[in-house]
Amino acid sequence: MSSKPSFSFLILFIFSVLPLIFCISTNAPPPPTVCIVGSGIGGSSVAHFLRHYFHPTPTQPNPPIIKIFERRSIVGGRMGTVSIGGETFEAGASILHPKNYHALNYTKLLGLKIKPPPSSEDDDSMSFGIWDGKKFVFKTLQVDSKFPLVQKIVSFVNSFCLFFRYGFSLLKMNSFVERTVDSFLKYYESPETRPVFETVDEMLKWAGLYNLTTRTLQDELIDIKLSPLLIEELITVITRINYGQSVYISGLAGTVSLAGSEGGLWSIEGGNWQMAAGLINGSDVSLHLNEKIQSISYLGEYYELNSTKGNSYSCDVTVVATPLDEVNIQFTPSISIPERKLQHTHATFVRGLLNPAYFGLKAVAEIPELVGTLEDPDLPFSSISVLKQHDEKDATYKIFSREPMADALLDSIFSARLHTIRINWGAYPHYEAPEVFAPFILDSQHLYYVNACENAASTMETSAVAAENVARLILSRYFSEGSMDSSHLKSFSPAADTSHLDL
Repeated sequence: MSSKPSFSFLILFIFSVLPLIFCISTNAPPPPTVCIVGSGIGGSSVAHFLRHYFHPTPTQPNPPIIKIFERRSIVGGRMGTVSIGGETFEAGASILHPKNYHALNYTKLLGLKIKPPPSSEDDDSMSFGIWDGKKFVFKTLQVDSKFPLVQKIVSFVNSFCLFFRYGFSLLKMNSFVERTVDSFLKYYESPETRPVFETVDEMLKWAGLYNLTTRTLQDELIDIKLSPLLIEELITVITRINYGQSVYISGLAGTVSLAGSEGGLWSIEGGNWQMAAGLINGSDVSLHLNEKIQSISYLGEYYELNSTKGNSYSCDVTVVATPLDEVNIQFTPSISIPERKLQHTHATFVRGLLNPAYFGLKAVAEIPELVGTLEDPDLPFSSISVLKQHDEKDATYKIFSREPMADALLDSIFSARLHTIRINWGAYPHYEAPEVFAPFILDSQHLYYVNACENAASTMETSAVAAENVARLILSRYFSEGSMDSSHLKSFSPAADTSHLDL
């Protein structure tokens, strides 16, 4: 008898709260749509960090729908591989620094395998030479031995040779680079203590890096009293290899270039592009391959993206994660960003054998495994490096140059050429101090630009750092404050810096 009233009360209670449950469920806002143009490390990182930082709130219980648009048939952007003679090599962004912590975390998260770069790019015991177009002005010792003790002795001798030629300036250079890297590490601090930045300028000023973008690398190096010979030779070789430019490159990009010549460099087994692919796969993304976005229009409460396929997409938030320099996207209303041009690097891969006579030598074994060049407009290439030595008469080489390598030129450099592949990369900005930056927010609403950071320095890691900031910027501006992992995140955008916000 006593159970019946209880059961009746339960039924009555359920029917009384059903309208409230129905009201709450139907009044919940639909999940917003975030559209990302570009599937490289920048675009994939934005998707990853949006998922990582988002937390539901009563006002926004649903995570965003994320769509990524890629004009090519594969993801990865400027990260790509090339196959030559049955071997696969990095064709675009090829090396990572041991303190690239976002890339290291991606690698661990995705279960990817780390491998060291080709020996010619990261081994003091391997041979290196500086070519002036007529002769080698400097060459390290080269000994063909697999014994670790012999390799250590060779490495020691080569280090002594470098010190003998450039002196204590080498130590000053290393100290200068380490100070810059330490400043960059501020971007890995906890989000509770790290602001969200609306401009690249303030992002750089916060870490103490901005002043390096206002002067040339040469000016910075002269100020710390580096040897003119070191600047003219070794540092010039490094900037030509890593950014295809001279020491008149802006200071921060030049310092990042020098950091890219340090030891402990690495890459992903099978290709660095797998970081982008893995982040996209793990972020519940709707991926649209072979779909080039040709127009982005703000229609009051949302953005309309139109593709060359004739498709139209409505997006609450739009992120441009590809350089706007050489893509023809029409914006309505129009946007205004500082004009810049990309530095094109021509990567030529050759399976064959170098011609020692071209270098004034008698045998191939006398040619260093990494040949760097001085700043001379008559020199046709920036560097030649051995990617893999197959046998005494067969190797795979990578050539960097500012202009395409003609067949006639290659035939003079190589005595045998079995396979040749050419790739023209719009690789990074042409750096000029003082640098002027586009903002992360391209309008006063929710149109964001990850690649604004590239005028500071263009690397896989700097793109990931910028993407993390853009993801936090989206969550702090579009979503409620409580939807982020930290309740202490704040926007860093002083009113004094509004030069590019009236778009």
